[in-house]
Amino acid sequence: MGQEITHTHFQRRDFEAFGRRLDSETRLLAEWFEQGRFTDECNVAGFELEVWLLDRACCPAPINEQYIALAGQQPVVAELARFNLELNTMPRPLSGHLFSSLQRELSQTWEESKAIAGRLDAKLAMIGILPTVHPRHLNLANMSPLKRYRALNEQILRLRDGAPLVLDIEGRERLQMSHGDVMLESVATSFQIHLQISPQQAVRYYNAAHILSAPMVAVSANSPYLFGHDLWDESRIPLFEQSVAVAGSNRGLCGGQGRVTFGSAYLKTSIHECFQRNRDCYPALLPACLDEPAEALPHLRLHNGTLWRWNRPLIGFDEAGVPHLRLEHRVVPAGPTIIDSVANAALFYGLIEALGRQEVAPEAGIDFEQARRNFYLAAQHGLAAEVQWQGQKSVNLRDLLLNDLLPMARRGLVRLDIAAAEIDLYLGVIEGRLRKKQNGAAWQRGYIEKHGPDFAAMTSAYLVHQEGGEPAHEWRI
Repeated sequence: MGQEITHTHFQRRDFEAFGRRLDSETRLLAEWFEQGRFTDECNVAGFELEVWLLDRACCPAPINEQYIALAGQQPVVAELARFNLELNTMPRPLSGHLFSSLQRELSQTWEESKAIAGRLDAKLAMIGILPTVHPRHLNLANMSPLKRYRALNEQILRLRDGAPLVLDIEGRERLQMSHGDVMLESVATSFQIHLQISPQQAVRYYNAAHILSAPMVAVSANSPYLFGHDLWDESRIPLFEQSVAVAGSNRGLCGGQGRVTFGSAYLKTSIHECFQRNRDCYPALLPACLDEPAEALPHLRLHNGTLWRWNRPLIGFDEAGVPHLRLEHRVVPAGPTIIDSVANAALFYGLIEALGRQEVAPEAGIDFEQARRNFYLAAQHGLAAEVQWQGQKSVNLRDLLLNDLLPMARRGLVRLDIAAAEIDLYLGVIEGRLRKKQNGAAWQRGYIEKHGPDFAAMTSAYLVHQEGGEPAHEWRI
């Protein structure tokens, strides 16, 4: 979805032309897998952080155009809403002192970003769902002025025959409402973890990422409130799935999965299966014919960007034009702090290395439907969730993380040759979070329970802690 398009209105011939190019590029991609065209270079790490722009009252500030005008060469892009931005880091080899290097880079970017926001009398927040956001903020006037976002809104409503988007989320409380455009999507901000993988690793790692989605979403949960309602520990999950709710076509083949999805099956032989399903199961949302060679896969990549799998395969190219594969793990929310975010990444990289390289395929111990159920249980109940795991009947997720997954992540990071001090520091943050039972979601709920439902005051206190830089398990309520 980073690709811009030249127009927003499409006719039948646009869809037909796009479909032909998508078919051609999907076949070409299959040939590349058969020919071994992809680089074997792997274990390259990076991430994207989505953030909020806030005014003095801690409400959304729709000023990302003014921000970007001041940002110069800073690695920042506009998101769907004018009050959101995406900050990026340079990819690095997954070894040595990677995590402290990423933390330094993100900290520097964060400080520069705060300074730019300050020039606009604004401030920044990294949080999964901003507690002060209100439906009145979610209007088309606050949509970023990029053609792809306007077209996305138009096409989703077209596929819904003009019907509004409907939210129905039942957690500790229940929220039911409808909204007339896709701006609901902008409320969910995330910390997206990227890992470059080789074709030989791809099936194992992609399947492992699905299995790990449950513990990752539980340990990192930071989005309990939406429009004043106490919902799931990580309410981003149902919010995002319902905010662009358009089912795929060909229900017999595709299972009626939406465009934001956990998926319907593990991979069997190749990551190309995802792109085949993209073509077969999902109508084009942005049928823009791009003036790029087929070897750049522009239409296949654009179409893939309009499918928001919680674990999404990506195709990129190095400076010499050699293609590579990346896995984008999308279940983790933004925040609460930079060190929390880097610790979440360390946990994921360690776990996927250990699970993906074990002798027995990870999916042999847990079927896909159970992995999916675990994910939604973890998103709703967080660390208190009871899940099925690797042949066990039922296990508490916090206990599983402390007793089994933290040691597993340590083994994976040792295998990656991460420095011992780095492993101790960042997995120590995760362990502290687990032992104190306090992630971002728990802190927010604790604050409201103690001080009452003043979400502006809670957001202000959250920002004070965020700027202090201490991990969330050390925050006082």
